[in-house]
Amino acid sequence: MPYIHLQTNLPVSEGEQELLKTRLGEAIEAIPGKSERWLMVRVEPECALWMAGTDEPAAMVNVFLYGGAPAQACEAMTARICELLDAVLSLNPARVYVCYTETPNWGWNGTDF
Repeated sequence: MPYIHLQTNLPVSEGEQELLKTRLGEAIEAIPGKSERWLMVRVEPECALWMAGTDEPAAMVNVFLYGGAPAQACEAMTARICELLDAVLSLNPARVYVCYTETPNWGWNGTDF
């Protein structure tokens, strides 16, 4: 039950959004037990976003996880996300933050897991 929320101050075409969704679906497998089958993705382009005091291209990626993940898995996921954003949006990895939020509570279909 992962959810990835990608916010960037860059424009992102529909084709790029589709590619990001697909590739994030592949990248989530870096986290043990996670797959695209349960993944929800939100791409939010052209946000008011500043990093280090400038509005140069940047992104904030929040990865929400039911349960948890080992540190090495998160590090592998961060690498995949940064590589993906560089490949698709030409976004410098030094301008990308990735945050992981883990929770023991996750609701779906009228109940909790």
